[in-house]
Amino acid sequence: MAPPFALMRFDANLAWGKPMHGDNQTRPKLNLTQMWRPEQAKIVAATAATWLMPGLRDIEAFRTLTSPDDGATLGRLGSLEVRLARKKGEIKRAQKLRYRVFYKDGNAIADAKTMLAQRDKDAYDKICDHILVIDHAAKPSFSGKLPVVGTYRLLRHEVAMRNGGFYTENEFDISGMIARHPGLRFLELGRSCVLPPYRNKRTVELLWHGIWSYVRQNNFDAMLGCASFDGTDPERLAQPLSFLHHFAPAPDAWQARAHASRRVEMNRMPKEAIDKKAALRELPPLIKAYLRLGAYVGDGAVVDHQFGTTDVFIVMPVSDISERYIGYFGADASRHAA
Repeated sequence: MAPPFALMRFDANLAWGKPMHGDNQTRPKLNLTQMWRPEQAKIVAATAATWLMPGLRDIEAFRTLTSPDDGATLGRLGSLEVRLARKKGEIKRAQKLRYRVFYKDGNAIADAKTMLAQRDKDAYDKICDHILVIDHAAKPSFSGKLPVVGTYRLLRHEVAMRNGGFYTENEFDISGMIARHPGLRFLELGRSCVLPPYRNKRTVELLWHGIWSYVRQNNFDAMLGCASFDGTDPERLAQPLSFLHHFAPAPDAWQARAHASRRVEMNRMPKEAIDKKAALRELPPLIKAYLRLGAYVGDGAVVDHQFGTTDVFIVMPVSDISERYIGYFGADASRHAA
């Protein structure tokens, strides 16, 4: 059951993702839910609008695409299309969007190579799938390309195992959790961001329709990632961190813990001292969204000074996703299918 949180709304600055620690060219560690960051750059803003609530009355029907090469398409809403990147050039366009959101608009610090390239990139990009939101009504670039206005990066379980593990393992020990579920397949979500003018319910819902379609088509059992708070002082985040610790902890079977060398205590206030309404207001919209869907939070946070964030581990078993959202999008992800 998803926690009974109040209706989620985006505030003016929704943090969407975060970059890789250290050298952007570092290979995946031979050793998730980065979140779910440049895999965590900073959680930046989105327009106030109701997100993922069933029964939206003003939503347009997704329309079927007619182009013959749209096999990667996951859905369409008005002029917006959500699909998988099909070419290297499309991934580069997603990286440019991430650079703008994480480095230009956010607090991530770019090295010389990243600044020169004007792209947020790392070794994980080559082994991940990339979900794109493209606006067919927008003005094309000089090269005739339509802009990528939103993106998510997806790392499959089996691909991660062949390439040194998930990105999130840089901050959290998820080995025990995975070992406790030997028959399940995990999907890591990361590098999430949306261009400022598109931070509204239509774009976000389309992104999540794309993720849900991808999950159902590929039979994943759980989603992982890291979600970020803006700021590196845990004391200033005492109430929201304590709220997550007391009211959204992962059950033992899904528990993962921050690496001891980086772990920051989340239990900073007694449960009875927490003002729940105030704590909810202090949670980044993306974290509230994950909780609303039925996600759980791991043990301990990690401060990322390079990107100016405090990160928590998120896990979302598909079997625990709130029935209201499964009913809204469809158990087979058919509601908004292209």
